[in-house]
Amino acid sequence: MTDPSGGPSPQRRPQQRKQVLLRLDPSVYEALARWAGDELRSANAQIEFLLRRALAEAGRLPGEAAPIPRRGRPSRDTAPGPRPDPGRPAPIPPTDPSSRPPRPPAAPGNTGPTPPAVPDDPGTRPPTG
Repeated sequence: MTDPSGGPSPQRRPQQRKQVLLRLDPSVYEALARWAGDELRSANAQIEFLLRRALAEAGRLPGEAAPIPRRGRPSRDTAPGPRPDPGRPAPIPPTDPSSRPPRPPAAPGNTGPTPPAVPDDPGTRPPTG
């Protein structure tokens, strides 16, 4: 398709997110908003999350459905590929023991913590017989 001015047609924009008007009972919305707040989502994101989960469980989520866009601050990891699960802490990379600073030497005669002294209580000694 060409522009009426004779130039090439402008690039197509990626498909925008569908806007839907949804009417809910006020008490249902309040419960949904509380749930969303507990999971640090907006009410809109919570509705989409629940709809996607229901579609997936029913086997009706289309394969071409784009993932839910991530909002907020971008990740430090800019490499393409799967993102780590946000519910799990990031793994701690192993460290090279030679890169650690050396430990200070122990004081002379100090071999570590000493066990606490146990009082000599005749009630705790086994009977001699």
